[in-house]
Amino acid sequence: MKRVAIQGYAGSFHHIAAEQYEGAAVEILPCDTFRAVARAVECRNVDYGVMAIENSIAGSILPNYNILQRCNVHIAGEICLQIRQNLMVNRGVCLEDIREVESHQMALLQCADYLDAHPWRLVESVDTALSAAALQRSGSRTSAAIAGELAAKLFDLDIVARDIHTNRNNYTRFLILEYCDRNNFEPEAASTMGDKASLYFKIPDTAGSLYDTLGVMTGLNINMTKLQSYPIPDQPFHYIFHVDMEFDEVSQLRLVVERMRSHGVEVHIYGVYNKNVDIEL
Repeated sequence: MKRVAIQGYAGSFHHIAAEQYEGAAVEILPCDTFRAVARAVECRNVDYGVMAIENSIAGSILPNYNILQRCNVHIAGEICLQIRQNLMVNRGVCLEDIREVESHQMALLQCADYLDAHPWRLVESVDTALSAAALQRSGSRTSAAIAGELAAKLFDLDIVARDIHTNRNNYTRFLILEYCDRNNFEPEAASTMGDKASLYFKIPDTAGSLYDTLGVMTGLNINMTKLQSYPIPDQPFHYIFHVDMEFDEVSQLRLVVERMRSHGVEVHIYGVYNKNVDIEL
């Protein structure tokens, strides 16, 4: 059984993503922060880590790009998971018995339309799965939690209302992180498999340099699926650019990187991996 570091706790959406990637149950190492996930991977305490990078509604998690840049990890895969929120209670409790609902702030916001229709007290917590676990421990007959279906299974809770989230097209993209020595790792050279890559680049501080850099993809049948800028901490108002790109063969990626570097662009590859289709639970 693989040992996996996740941000969050057993029953969380990170846990679900880990099982979806592995195709089987995994041993979870819960971490309070995303940086702790990266540290667990760097120290080789786990086989890999799972880290959310963006949500289809809320957007990118910018601090996590800094983790990719600075830590000894590389991207080995991705999971795009549909986020489905459920209202759960202790066994035998009915919808009419509920007086308060606890969950993570984001989950409560995602279910606002449903919750607004009921006179319940809302309680924010640090994690959806922790709310489910706390509900089970309390044995409360008047409280409920909002979390994913896996949390209900793990903590023996009844789901009294399924799919209570407002937006049905809510997906989170998770990255699979494995250890690498950043000083001796060139995935674009080592990889012969994969149809997607994530990289960052720094451009010269000259007019038109970003336009010229992106233009090197012309004619190579490269599909740029994401372009994200994020700040360089020690250089105020200067930015690094993150790019996700899809291709048919890794040789196309190698040519893109070669062309970028010939323009004086600093390029680093986070990983070459297989793109993932959206997973509906």
